[in-house]
Amino acid sequence: MPQPSRRVSGIIPSGKDGWELHFAAWQRRQAGEEILMLSAGDHDFDSPGETVEACIRHLREGRHHYTPLPGFPRLRAAMAEVSTRCTGVRTAPDEVIATPGGQLALFAALQGVLDPGDHGIVVAPYYATYPGTFRAAGARFTEVEARAEDGFQPDLDAIAAAIEPTTRVILINSPNNPTGAVYSRESLEGLAELCRRHDLWLVSDEVYWSLTGEAQHLSPRALPGMAERTLVVNSMSKSHGMTGWRIGWLTGPAEQIRLLVSLNLVTTYGLADFVSRAAIEALEGGFGLDQIATTYAARRQAFLDAISPYPEIVVRGSKGGIYAMLDITAATPDCEAFAWKLLEAEKIAVMPGASFGDAARGHIRVSLCQPEDLLADAARRIGALVRDWASR
Repeated sequence: MPQPSRRVSGIIPSGKDGWELHFAAWQRRQAGEEILMLSAGDHDFDSPGETVEACIRHLREGRHHYTPLPGFPRLRAAMAEVSTRCTGVRTAPDEVIATPGGQLALFAALQGVLDPGDHGIVVAPYYATYPGTFRAAGARFTEVEARAEDGFQPDLDAIAAAIEPTTRVILINSPNNPTGAVYSRESLEGLAELCRRHDLWLVSDEVYWSLTGEAQHLSPRALPGMAERTLVVNSMSKSHGMTGWRIGWLTGPAEQIRLLVSLNLVTTYGLADFVSRAAIEALEGGFGLDQIATTYAARRQAFLDAISPYPEIVVRGSKGGIYAMLDITAATPDCEAFAWKLLEAEKIAVMPGASFGDAARGHIRVSLCQPEDLLADAARRIGALVRDWASR
C-alpha cells in the first residue's frame, strides 16, 4: 500500500507502552482464571438506572437524527451549569462545546492552541494519552516530573525552566490519574502566574473533579486572569458513571469554543441524538453524581486503612480520583517486576508506576474500581508481599 502519513504513524511510537501486564491479566481472566483486576479505571458498576431508562425512552421515541455540531442548546446549558460547579466560575452555554468523551475534548483543546512545531509542557505522571495527543497536533512537548516525595505536586521551578520561545500550553490533570494527587492552591497559583507571565494557555483535565474525597478541588480557571486562557476538559465517564457512553465537553473562552465548532465539523459531526438527550437528563438530575463520589471515598478509605499496618509501603498522592499510588521500593525499585510478581503470586493485576512516567517509578497504581471488601483484602495481600520481599 502507499505510505501512511507521518502524522498518524507517529502518534504512538512502536515498542512497549507499559500496559502489557494489564492486557496479559485481562486475557487470563477471559480464559477463566480468577484474577482481581485493579489495573484499569473503569467502574465495576453499571450506569445509573435513570440514565439508562432515559436513553431507552429517547431511542424508542425516534431520537435517531443529527445533532447540532456544538451539542444541543439544552445539553450545553446543562454542561455549563456543571462547569460552574466544577470550576467555580459562572459559565455560559457558549463557553462549552460537547464532545464524544473527555479524550476528544483534550484533542480539541490541543488542536485549538498548537500549530505544528509548537511546544507544550506536560506535568507528569500523566494520563496515558497525553503524549500521543501532542503528537497528533504535530507539536513537541517536554515532560516535567512531579516528585513523589512532594506528594506529586507540580515542580514550578522545573516547569519554568522548561518554557521555550515556542511554548504555547501547559497541560495538567487534577485530581490526577494515575497518582490521585489533588493539586494545592499554591501549586495552581504558581502555574497560573507562569501562564500569565509567558502568555500561555493552560489545559486543565478535571474529569475527576467530583471525586476528591476530603480534599478540595480547585480549578485554575477560577484564579485571577485565568478564565481567558484556561481550557477545562471534562467528561461524564467518571463523575456520572458513563464511561462507555462517550460524553464529554470542553469549557473555555467563547471565541475559542466558537472556533472549535469547525473541528467538530470535520471530525465527529456531532453526538448521537438519543445519547445526548439522556446526558441532558443525567446532568440536570445529577444521576449518580453524589452516590459515585460517596462510593469512591469509602473505597479509598477502606483500602488505605487496610494498607496502613504495613509501614514498608508509603502512600503517595491518593487524595482523589479512583486510584491509590503506593511506593513499594522497600521491596524493590523495579515496580514492573513487582507488579508481575503480584500477578503470579496473588492473582492481582495493578499497573507499574513507570507506565506513567519516571516520577512514578518504584510505585504501583491500584484502581479502586472494586468493592470495599475486595480492596481491603488486596491491600493486605500487597502489604504481605512487600513485607516478605523486603525481609529477604
